[in-house]
Amino acid sequence: MKNNSQHPKPEDGEKRKLKKPVICYPNKSIKIDRWSDYQVARKDLDKIDEIIIPPRDAKCFEVKAGNFFRIESIDGPQVGDLNLFNLDNYDEKFYSGKTRALHGTHLSSKDQMWSSFPYLRPLVTITYDTLDWYGFDQDGGSVHDVIGTRCDPYTKNLLSNDQYHFCCHSNLTRALVNEKNLEQKEAESLVHDVLNVFMCTGFTNDTHQYFMKASPVRPGDYIEFFAELDLLGVLSACPGGDCSAEHSSDAANCYPLKVSIFNSNSNVLKDWESPPISKYNQSHGF
Repeated sequence: MKNNSQHPKPEDGEKRKLKKPVICYPNKSIKIDRWSDYQVARKDLDKIDEIIIPPRDAKCFEVKAGNFFRIESIDGPQVGDLNLFNLDNYDEKFYSGKTRALHGTHLSSKDQMWSSFPYLRPLVTITYDTLDWYGFDQDGGSVHDVIGTRCDPYTKNLLSNDQYHFCCHSNLTRALVNEKNLEQKEAESLVHDVLNVFMCTGFTNDTHQYFMKASPVRPGDYIEFFAELDLLGVLSACPGGDCSAEHSSDAANCYPLKVSIFNSNSNVLKDWESPPISKYNQSHGF
């Protein structure tokens, strides 16, 4: 609520505000049963593919269930916007809102990225993060957020009346059209809210508006994921660069990102299976 109230505080107003918060979705029942095995498996990896994401553009990549992949900063500080899909069913895609509700505003090691209804299962588990030291800073900012959506040309046009075509929303759309042979309308409808990889964000203390600040990422930093099922990933190298000033323009210095895909030589996961979809019966009370 903004500070433009038109109503006086009631006599018990302060008392009402002193009520204790309650966590909406206690997540202690969510257990990563094979976490220790993931950590063993990631120690013996062979790179099987590599994709370079050009600045202000996006590319697709595929990862088989049981493999690992990393998104890495190269050449200079750069943030990226990540979409994830079930490779065999694009209707099952990353659900940032529910992931945020389960794990918080920013993700790091041992968090999972959950899929949309009616599936609601982990698409990936984050197994390593070289920026896990950052935590939350004095402004309440942190990295790898699931609170922002993605920079897009519609909001850009709303705020400035510009026609800019290299926002992350447009980049992700073009990648699906160009690499997956989708029609533009279909591709755009599939693009969804992202994991803002390496982006440093939070909410201001006064108006609680979404803010960004210079990312702490440096070349060589990476975030690593374990693929819980066969995945299609689409990653955009944001036109905001490190997001220290602005996005949705050509003003910022931008750099490529690297996606590396790995197979593990370890046998520790030989009996591992992809997680099942939600066990809810979908009757909805009918």
